[in-house]
Amino acid sequence: MFKDSPVIVRGGGDLATGVIYRLRVAGVPVLVLETERPLAVRRAVSVCEAVYEGRCRVEDMECRLISSLDEFDPAVVGVLVDPRGDSIAALRPRILIDAIMAKRATGTARGMAPVTIALGPGFSAPEDVLYVIETMRGHSLGRVITKGAAIPDTKRPGVIMGYGIERLLRAPAEGRLVPRKGIGDLVEAGETVGEIAGHPVRANISGVIRGLIHPSVECRYDMKIGDVDPRGVADYCFTISDKSLSIAGGVMEAISRSAR
Repeated sequence: MFKDSPVIVRGGGDLATGVIYRLRVAGVPVLVLETERPLAVRRAVSVCEAVYEGRCRVEDMECRLISSLDEFDPAVVGVLVDPRGDSIAALRPRILIDAIMAKRATGTARGMAPVTIALGPGFSAPEDVLYVIETMRGHSLGRVITKGAAIPDTKRPGVIMGYGIERLLRAPAEGRLVPRKGIGDLVEAGETVGEIAGHPVRANISGVIRGLIHPSVECRYDMKIGDVDPRGVADYCFTISDKSLSIAGGVMEAISRSAR
């Protein structure tokens, strides 16, 4: 199924990375298409960090930025800046996964590959893609949807130890984040994590910084730029989450269905 071309994954954020990891463990070559300035905040467990650093490692998975399809090495996760998805027509993959998590259709269509899979809301199966994977936490997380759409976005993060929206760090102004703390650092409620245009970014709760947006990103006012995990376990910042792996399980099930 994969000998002629890799599985293409559009998006390399933390949820996409769980999918990519499961595919790589199964021995599947993966090419990730990203934007020039990825907005992932859980950068320590996001393949898209290779766009900024040239290469990155998520757990035991190696990822490398490539400048063209000619540089793709099946032994390593290739990350190519290609937000329009021009590489899709060039490679003609059997399996295409939309993991952009834009909560809306982003140009991925069912006719782009024999097997098309989309994560979360914004797509309807089988009209837009062959399969949709539920990404909302709860009883249906990771389920394969063959008819209909995923649960609409609530714009509220999952609750951890009673904290939901309080976990988020948001931009107090337009500009670039100047971090004073890093991913994995412990903070107290009210402590300054960084600043944007001279305005402090303060933690709303105590815990560990689970994610921070890359300092080169031009932030909009009130956009999500990070989050704090009240459990305070630094290791959780550097390992793929249970949610990501559950969604990845749904993707692997969908691929298995298509191979029958």
